[in-house]
Amino acid sequence: MARTLIANASVFDGTGKAPFAGDVLVEGHRIVSVSAAGSGGASGADRTIDAAGRFLMPGMTEGHGHLSFENVTATENLITPTPEAQVFTAARGARALIDAGFTSVYGASEAKLRLAAAVRDEVNAGRIPGPRIRAGGLEISVTGAMGDESRDHNPRVGPSTLVDGPEEMRKAVRWHCREGIDNIKLDVSGDPFYPSTPGHTTPMAYEEIEMAVRTAHAYGRKVNAHTRSIQGSKDCIRAGVDGLFHCEFSDEELLDMMEAAKDRIVVVPTIDLFHQMASGGAAQWGITAEVAGWMGIPALIEESVKTHTALRQRGVRHLIGGDYGFAWSAQGTQARDIGHFMHYYGYSAAEALVCATANGGRAMRPEGELGTIAAGQLADMVLVDGDVLADPALLLDPSKLLLIVKDGALHKDAVPAPTRTPEYAQ
Repeated sequence: MARTLIANASVFDGTGKAPFAGDVLVEGHRIVSVSAAGSGGASGADRTIDAAGRFLMPGMTEGHGHLSFENVTATENLITPTPEAQVFTAARGARALIDAGFTSVYGASEAKLRLAAAVRDEVNAGRIPGPRIRAGGLEISVTGAMGDESRDHNPRVGPSTLVDGPEEMRKAVRWHCREGIDNIKLDVSGDPFYPSTPGHTTPMAYEEIEMAVRTAHAYGRKVNAHTRSIQGSKDCIRAGVDGLFHCEFSDEELLDMMEAAKDRIVVVPTIDLFHQMASGGAAQWGITAEVAGWMGIPALIEESVKTHTALRQRGVRHLIGGDYGFAWSAQGTQARDIGHFMHYYGYSAAEALVCATANGGRAMRPEGELGTIAAGQLADMVLVDGDVLADPALLLDPSKLLLIVKDGALHKDAVPAPTRTPEYAQ
């Protein structure tokens, strides 16, 4: 089995410790050794890549993936395209993420049930490029809530599965599991895009959430929840939900509950979508900062800052990413969240990178074999031309991502050859 040595790198191992000069030896899918640069601890390589002191970090994880979302501005963009066309959309989303240094996607939901599952299977078979994928399916919601696009005078099917009551929930989750979905997503709370059920409301009943968790866990699958409301988030924690998306509203009891469950849950703030709307980044699509104000977006951001700053202080694991794929939050720009976590929630650059790497790795693989650079870990790594801790925006420049390794394979190798002094000049 071929052995590749990434030599003389500035290694950020994903634990939050300061980078160190190191050599990383990869064999097959895994990291064999991590040693001090030039120490000889990584010998016997078939190929050596000279990192020349550049920043080597674990591959990142998109923590709330919508692979099939591409330049979305309304639910029509998810409902009306054909399944055939949307398979290509999801494949492009996967390619955009791996090209941006995201070697994993923790799936939320998709426009059609099996889009992410189909792309996952093609990626795993080596037929198309993409990250490792925990596939999301359709959102599961309830009548009259987020995801219910019908009206009496205009019945239509939205990008969701609608259930009412625990038995309908049991059947819907079983259906998702039968079709190969890894991550079940529930629409527990309301949302500012649905005026009749705003973010502080909780349309889904506890009994429905609990049934989803019990059924999915019996299949070995995970359950994630769209939850903005206080009651919704409390119900999710009590029912055993694995991942909580958004979570803007909170009280002291909820914060205590989340802290008590911090070794079990992950939380994904999904801030960029609202940041762009409130700051004018979505203006050309009709959502000006003024419109965002009418929708209550600035107030939601304020609640997000309070809640997620408190969760950071309590040691609750955050993941970056979420709701990218809208026109103003393009696929492949998920690394914006590194800066957002620093600006809004008080993370240092190193701490935000841990959210992007080690925390995401544990969500993907609870076995603890992904998300850090250490012997025995799966070999997902990115070599960056520049100091990411000094300037996290480097991750948004594809030309700075010189090496992208997923599962030990080189997705991208643009490392310049070492400059050598001609013999006659010596």
